[in-house]
Amino acid sequence: MPVTAGKRETDMSQRGQYAYGGVGRYYWNMRDCAALEYLMGSRMLDAGCGEGLTLERIIARFPDGYVQGVDIDPLNVAICREHRLPVTQASVYDLPFRDSSFDSCILLEVIEHLENADRALAELVRVTRLGGRVIIVYPKDMMMYFARIACLKFREARFDPGHVNQWNARALGRLMSAHGLRRLAFRSLPRFWPFMLHGLIVGERED
Repeated sequence: MPVTAGKRETDMSQRGQYAYGGVGRYYWNMRDCAALEYLMGSRMLDAGCGEGLTLERIIARFPDGYVQGVDIDPLNVAICREHRLPVTQASVYDLPFRDSSFDSCILLEVIEHLENADRALAELVRVTRLGGRVIIVYPKDMMMYFARIACLKFREARFDPGHVNQWNARALGRLMSAHGLRRLAFRSLPRFWPFMLHGLIVGERED
């Protein structure tokens, strides 16, 4: 989802934030690398790919694979296309792909934006093959707020990202199980840190 989801008039583009470098870029890289460790197979979907930073990383890591991004925001889609990334404008509630099209689907900092996470997960499971993986990364907003204050990123701390839900591993585990996903892994990000900024949960499609 776009960083600008809450207030479009505020200039908080993903690529703009990433360009600042520093601890923010370091953490972004670490978060992506942790999620990408769980990708499998040769056909991968980045659902809610935003401006394409993670999509670029997936393509670089799997240069011979089939990688596709999807985002509902036309501005994000235009930015991805400017960077020659494979992207389709569509809703995660209605993915334009056949059943079992992908080996892995990643939903990175998207689920907290969704009014109907149940419907979105059903679509992701539908397009994931049996034995394939669904990887979800979600933020812990309060901890992110304090971390930004500690790093003197006051503008980012005040920004409204448009989150409509707060998630935890137990709730997501139940949701995954209800859709035929067996939980393979859960990680707190960053590891070996006194508080969690993001959670990463991985499910394998069983039926």
